[in-house]
Amino acid sequence: MPYVHFLSASITFAHMSQERTEISSLGEFGLIDHLTRNNEIRNASTLLSVGDDAAVIDSFGKQLAISTDMLVEGVHFDLMYTPLRHLGYKAVVVNL
Repeated sequence: MPYVHFLSASITFAHMSQERTEISSLGEFGLIDHLTRNNEIRNASTLLSVGDDAAVIDSFGKQLAISTDMLVEGVHFDLMYTPLRHLGYKAVVVNL
């Protein structure tokens, strides 16, 4: 497994060149591809492994999408102006 070190928005792989790769130069999808390039599916129930937003597993004959996301105060919302009810709604709908 490669050693990943995050510092000042850069990625360094110890077993590769020590040249810095700025995350901004990769973009979201480039970063996902870079981090998951050698990912192996190890569970037979995994139909679609890690990707942009979700993985798909077989759960007793039914396909189940599993997703995770993060909302950061000051980036995605401001509690000074966002009612908790609206924040809860946003937390749900960004993952649908």
